[in-house]
Amino acid sequence: MARQADEQLVTTRVRMPRRVVEHPLRQVGKRLLLALIVMAITVLVVWFDRGGYHDNADEQVTFLDCVYYATVTLSTTGYGDIVPYSNSARLVNVLVVTPLRVLFLIILVGTTLEVLTERTRDEWRLNRWRRTLRDHTVVIGFGTKGRSAVHTLCVTGLKKEQVVVIDPSSKVIEAANLDGFAGVVGDATRSDVLQRAEIHKARQVIISTQRDDTAVLVALTARQLNRGARIVATVREEENAPLLRQSGADVVITSASAAGRLLGLSVLSPSAGRVMEDLIQQGSGLDIGERPVTKGEVGKSVRETDDLVISVLRGHRLLGYDDPKASPLQLTDRLITIARVADLRSPGAVE
Repeated sequence: MARQADEQLVTTRVRMPRRVVEHPLRQVGKRLLLALIVMAITVLVVWFDRGGYHDNADEQVTFLDCVYYATVTLSTTGYGDIVPYSNSARLVNVLVVTPLRVLFLIILVGTTLEVLTERTRDEWRLNRWRRTLRDHTVVIGFGTKGRSAVHTLCVTGLKKEQVVVIDPSSKVIEAANLDGFAGVVGDATRSDVLQRAEIHKARQVIISTQRDDTAVLVALTARQLNRGARIVATVREEENAPLLRQSGADVVITSASAAGRLLGLSVLSPSAGRVMEDLIQQGSGLDIGERPVTKGEVGKSVRETDDLVISVLRGHRLLGYDDPKASPLQLTDRLITIARVADLRSPGAVE
């Protein structure tokens, strides 16, 4: 039972991107080396001024006595069997040995203090992250499809701070943290895991799980927790797409069929295949974008716009460029355009 409780605690923990990537053993090694250097300096200081020290045992201060004195002094033990009695020795203790003692203690407790500080900092970052996170994107499944989706969103202007990744593998979440994304380790079919990703405040959800049945359960749970979010999901088999739409997904992409159609198009026309590949790869060459109609375009036809318009989104209807109903353009319309990356308009280009 204790093991199950530990596993449950680990699976629902939010992991923020870490800024310090130095190996812990390397940090400990550096501190041990610094502590030895401080001790060596103290031994040399006492040895050079050994005439000003008194040993209650044999009244002679040897090199071993200097090492012993440095050890008990830096650790603040202070047995009192070896003491400085001359004015110079006492002055050296005040000006040199005491600062070295303080430095030595800082080094010894530095690891513990850093752990406490790191935990406090992580807790503060997590609480601040929860308070400020709004209209973010939750990505469920950070495999090849999930990574590509996040990369596309980031290329179009989405900040990494606005992305939360959910995956059952801790190694995958560690990789997401290294890329700058916050992550939650756990099963996304559970509502408590989705709630830790603040899904109730999310603007859009991307579901890219390995199994279609898992995607359906995730979509059901996500839609129950957030009625207004846009949910985009992917399935392997096309026959499962209607079930996923009934579960709450707004857009369903059939990965196997889409890849197959692109393969077929590339066989018929390699050039057309390259163009399609370029269109779906954001950030280079030609890109598909969505933007609102400008005031100067209101009342014009689709062909009179500066961009190459392929569709017009009017309300919930998607009209083709050759549809007579698409023209004239209205102020509330949104245009699906093809343009060079440098020519895409950043304000409201992609939502």
